[in-house]
Amino acid sequence: MRENAHRATSRPPGRPDRRRTAVRVLLAAVALALLLLVADTLGAHLDEHTTAGCPTGQASCASGTPRGTSGDGASPGRGTGSASPRPSGSASTSTSASPSASHGPSASPGSTGGTGAGGGPSGPCSSPGACGFPTAATTGPRSAPTSSHSGDITIRTDGTVIDGWNLAGSLDIYANDVTVVDTSITSTNWWGVNLRSGYHGLRVLHSRITGVPGKGQDNGGEDYAVSNMGVSSVEVGWSDISVFGNALSMGQGDLHDNYVHDLAPFVNASGQWQHLDAVISDGGGDGQLTIRHNTLLDAPGVDRGASAAIGLYADTGTVNNAVVEGNWLAGGAYALYGGGQGSTGIKVTGNVFSDQYHPACGVYGNVAYWNAGGSGNVWAGNTTSDGRPVTPQ
Repeated sequence: MRENAHRATSRPPGRPDRRRTAVRVLLAAVALALLLLVADTLGAHLDEHTTAGCPTGQASCASGTPRGTSGDGASPGRGTGSASPRPSGSASTSTSASPSASHGPSASPGSTGGTGAGGGPSGPCSSPGACGFPTAATTGPRSAPTSSHSGDITIRTDGTVIDGWNLAGSLDIYANDVTVVDTSITSTNWWGVNLRSGYHGLRVLHSRITGVPGKGQDNGGEDYAVSNMGVSSVEVGWSDISVFGNALSMGQGDLHDNYVHDLAPFVNASGQWQHLDAVISDGGGDGQLTIRHNTLLDAPGVDRGASAAIGLYADTGTVNNAVVEGNWLAGGAYALYGGGQGSTGIKVTGNVFSDQYHPACGVYGNVAYWNAGGSGNVWAGNTTSDGRPVTPQ
């Protein structure tokens, strides 16, 4: 008994408890380190997934909420986004704006993800989607419409926001700072959306605009998906546009990240095949026209009216101050009409001229009426879809 008592008291009291405590602390520290490592790896994976969800692959979706989501966003330069007025859609309905938004316009024009320094692709492209150009999957409304309307509607209230509509009709705008967003428009009028002279600030974003062949006002045809009758800039972005003869018609504007396709030939009221252009400018404007990172297709033959993927024509005045950068162009008589004699400030850079309809991109070639000697005119970095340089003849 005395020997056992000696053994029991020969070690400092409490040492076995401190040893066990030290082991527990060490194990806890190891577990914490492993947890932090897993969290860091997971965070990197989530960042990568978020980037992949952006329409053009940019590091953040500054150009818009990824498709299939309904994230909120503020409209830059126009205060906060706003909720849609919801008129019933009579033949002539005036609407008013309200201050809160369910989606909100995107923050800025999209970047040309997967492209080279000049805005064009970094290599040959088999299709628009293969090199990050807009397609049906990356344009149009980001979610299903929230309300249905019908009729050719007149907008007369500044700041109106048309958000989440499914409209069987058209919009005729006599107001400033109107926004059309996440909306589907099927028109049988002369146009889908028209801005009247004397008004400014129209934006058409993340929308789908199409017509009904044989039902339009021009002898059954529809002329303009978005028409700018004024002298201020109109923004059209991330939109899916089809059927109309001259789909995007304006002398000044910001046209970016759109998919323009399936232009529908028709014989117009004058008895001639309507000229078909994915983008058209008749010249004479004072502002700048920017055409950046769009897919612009003009598939019909010249015997049915096809003119150009981009037509910069001096019909009403000299063509000045246009930027044509990083677009996919295909079809037309020529894919690009470049402004002609007297044009200045025309910068054509980093575009892809595709042979998907014709071996020479357009029926007769890539480009016509390019004024190489015009002040400020620049031609650089333009290629065919298989990577060969394109030089105006």
